[in-house]
Amino acid sequence: MRVTLALIITAVVALGAAWLLWPAPSESVTDTTPGAPIVAVSLPSSFTDQEQMGQTAFAANCAACHGENGSGRTEMGPPLIHKIYEPSHHADISFERAVEYGVQSHHWTFGNMATVDGLTKADIGGIIAYVRAVQRANGIN
Repeated sequence: MRVTLALIITAVVALGAAWLLWPAPSESVTDTTPGAPIVAVSLPSSFTDQEQMGQTAFAANCAACHGENGSGRTEMGPPLIHKIYEPSHHADISFERAVEYGVQSHHWTFGNMATVDGLTKADIGGIIAYVRAVQRANGIN
């Protein structure tokens, strides 16, 4: 009984600490209007050619849900400029698979992500390079 109680208390304390210490996304935006950006995003001072190509492809294929520059959109799609999407948690292959197979909702309450048709491997690689560059500019490595 004491061991069980000790384990429960330890678990509660650990979960509480994790919740308190979990990094916040980039500066939160307070506008709750549907479609409004979820986080403020800083851009790097420059982009490589591949990142520029990715920026264009992102704007055409991803921004409708994930917001301008990956800022997310209230009630529409999560911000990609968020610690959850750092490379150590969501490797590049995660983004490739999301485009090809879609994603079941698991971190957020936006619903499932559908597949994205019409993108080449180069387009996807550019989008990933662009998102990673913007993440780095916002302290997400």
